[in-house]
Amino acid sequence: MPKTVAVSKVSAKHVAKPAARKAAKAASPSAKPFLRFYLSDVLRDKTLDILTTVEDADDATKHRNALGDVIVELTDSGMDYYFMRPLKLANVGFFIEQTANLGMSTAKKVFASVVRNIIGRMDPPQLVSVCGSIRQLMK
Repeated sequence: MPKTVAVSKVSAKHVAKPAARKAAKAASPSAKPFLRFYLSDVLRDKTLDILTTVEDADDATKHRNALGDVIVELTDSGMDYYFMRPLKLANVGFFIEQTANLGMSTAKKVFASVVRNIIGRMDPPQLVSVCGSIRQLMK
């Protein structure tokens, strides 16, 4: 008579998780978790141009406004990618989507003002440091 083997109630997806996590961790360039979003080619090119301009400038403070503008655009793009895009994909409905749009629009305006104010007060080494941080995030 064949032996009876007890079958665990743990599903295959739960068993695969630790192995998948280890594989993802090994493939990851950083030991710390992170999130990324995809930029349009136009925004990527614009960002890289402004970063290079600020980094190579004799007086980086002359490019504060352009750097502030690109930071605001990157933030807008990220907020759309992480919040508005999932709402659209979830088909939450017109009213909820419009309410979210209104809230996000208000938040973006406040954030843009704060970013431009802070960038506007930075000295050249601080501006170059911000550029370096953005470059690291783009890798």
